[in-house]
Amino acid sequence: MIAAGGSGRHHGHDMTIGLKDRTSMEVMMARVRGSQGDDRDSTPGVARLWAAVRPSSNTVLLGTAVLVGLCAGLGAIIFRWLIDTITHHAFTTGAHILHVLGPYYVILIPALGGLVVGPLIYFFAREAKGHGVPEVMEAVALRGGRIRPIVVIIKSLASSVCIGTGGAVGREGPIVQIGSALGSSIGQWLGLSDDRLRNLVACGAAGGIAATFNAPIAGVIFALEVILGDFSATSFSTVVIASVTASELARIVGGNIPAFDVAPYALVSPWELPLYAVLGVIAALVGVAFVVLLYKSEDLFDAWTFPEPLKPVVGGLLIGLIGLVFPQIFGVGYSVIEQALHNTSTLWLMAVLVVAKLVATSLTIGSGGSGGVFAPSLFLGAMLGGSFGTLVHTWWPSATAPSGAYALVGMAAVFAAAARAPISAVLILFEMTDDYRIILPLMLTTVISISVANRLSTESIYTLKLSRRGVRLSRGQDVDVMQTVRVSEVMDTEAETVLAAMPLEELALEFERTHHHSFPVLDAQGLLYGIVSIRDLERAMSNEKFDAMTAGDIATVQLVTVSPDEPVATAIERMAPRDLSRLPVVEPGNVHRLLGIIRRGDIGRAYNVGMMRRAERQHRAEQLRQGPIEAPEVAEFTLDEQASAVGMMVHNLPLPDSCLVVAIRRGDAYIVPHGPTSLEAGDHVIIHGPRKGFEVLRKLESRLFGPSA
Repeated sequence: MIAAGGSGRHHGHDMTIGLKDRTSMEVMMARVRGSQGDDRDSTPGVARLWAAVRPSSNTVLLGTAVLVGLCAGLGAIIFRWLIDTITHHAFTTGAHILHVLGPYYVILIPALGGLVVGPLIYFFAREAKGHGVPEVMEAVALRGGRIRPIVVIIKSLASSVCIGTGGAVGREGPIVQIGSALGSSIGQWLGLSDDRLRNLVACGAAGGIAATFNAPIAGVIFALEVILGDFSATSFSTVVIASVTASELARIVGGNIPAFDVAPYALVSPWELPLYAVLGVIAALVGVAFVVLLYKSEDLFDAWTFPEPLKPVVGGLLIGLIGLVFPQIFGVGYSVIEQALHNTSTLWLMAVLVVAKLVATSLTIGSGGSGGVFAPSLFLGAMLGGSFGTLVHTWWPSATAPSGAYALVGMAAVFAAAARAPISAVLILFEMTDDYRIILPLMLTTVISISVANRLSTESIYTLKLSRRGVRLSRGQDVDVMQTVRVSEVMDTEAETVLAAMPLEELALEFERTHHHSFPVLDAQGLLYGIVSIRDLERAMSNEKFDAMTAGDIATVQLVTVSPDEPVATAIERMAPRDLSRLPVVEPGNVHRLLGIIRRGDIGRAYNVGMMRRAERQHRAEQLRQGPIEAPEVAEFTLDEQASAVGMMVHNLPLPDSCLVVAIRRGDAYIVPHGPTSLEAGDHVIIHGPRKGFEVLRKLESRLFGPSA
């Protein structure tokens, strides 16, 4: 990394990266985390001591895993105590204080909680907003597992207040973020590498899940499947150790008790399996609806011009109004889930609670509250499954299990559809209930649910938050930057076309005039008919009917197309098998409506756009750790031959504070500044920084970069 303002003094070699070699550039850009650096030894004293002792690799792995497991287990115990304490005071002491309001006091309790949560998050740790798991995934993929230690405190307080005062969220997301932040903090304190940090983040997540739900196996699988995306032997062993350690500590304190007390359910008849399959389809619809409504709520509150710290107060008032009629939606709702599991809830109540909880959870998180989505997913699944089970058991009492069995299976199915984590869903329900007999319908329903959900949407409730920021993950790693750029951003909307009725002689003249290799072919109504290439024309020249033939006669009508809202990566995937140089861009759902063309030359521009977005995202992440920020800017300056910056080292550029040179475009190659990089005439210097920094930079522009900048 080269820091602007002359403060960067890291030495190394320049890395020149072509457009086809994206991986190296992505790795380098992912290291751009700050705006300043220096020569001072920033290694903490404990890390220097650690280096002096030089423990073996296995000792480091096992020792840190145990330490993180103990910390995550203790954190989970304290977190649960905080929730219970705040819940008691909010709804018991609060009822006495607000007795003049009668039953209407519950409207104010979530709003008062929001009055605490909003400022707490806004002023101290904005990454504590929401359900927390996406932030952990982003830290693992982009920041080497680095999470600010303050997140442990702010997330604990904000989530416990939010849940304790009636927020319709769960404790899984917070404990994952708390445990992960603890693991990251320990790793940073010891000065460990990025790989070890990522591993400790997963250890913390597993330990938090294991201690909170008494589910050590599910904690391991959740951390590997969702957080780390890595099932290697090293990752597995350390995460297991942390999970078992945390779980055992929680059992010592609270006893070895399953999260839910479930009746002994089993498959009554093979004829039940089709019914469970139907439940899987319905659960998928509910799970996807949960994801959509949650982010629609976030969008509405984000677009609302209202003081950010006070938005949770408004959300709390709305939740209180719902809770006045249906108090079951308050908090994690485990007692309500147990009623469904024990067949003591009515059909109409469970059906209404599906909608009420869906809205209440969306309001809680959308308005800026802090809490998880796992418990709401279980709640929705239990109410949905209980309703479905009540109906089928009423119709076929001798051939079906009681409604509680369907409620149990529905819990796993809805969570799997929302989180796209089928293994975690099955195992966590198995461990939370300590019942193996329902495992067959549980697995069947979960698989069907996630299959249907994948057809409806490619993103989970965790990854959608990241993809909306331009971060697309695969196996826990940030994937191709081309996934972050849409075809509509780089396509040519004024592409030249030919008519299907054009004679081949005229077509030959068009190829000669434009030097294009192919043209989209339109019919008489202006609709896309096909595409004709110069190769098609060359083959047709040997045809004795050449003079009578038209462009439509030789055009390829079986087209490969792309729509404007698809990522450029999709266009590349479709070009590659046939070595195509361009693709028609068509209207979604109407392959005959031509909107433009995307060419191979556009891929370079798309890569530039994607890399700039990545730099912005990383810069925002760094500034987010430093406190409230203003909107950043990106600018490209071209060096004139007479510019004073020509021949200058990048780290010697007199740039304003917080302005960062993120890349240099030299011809068709991109250079990531790394060491004594010298600037040359004609270089395109890409700088990222705050608006105030650019105001200063504009005053230096002519002298530093020349009149052509």
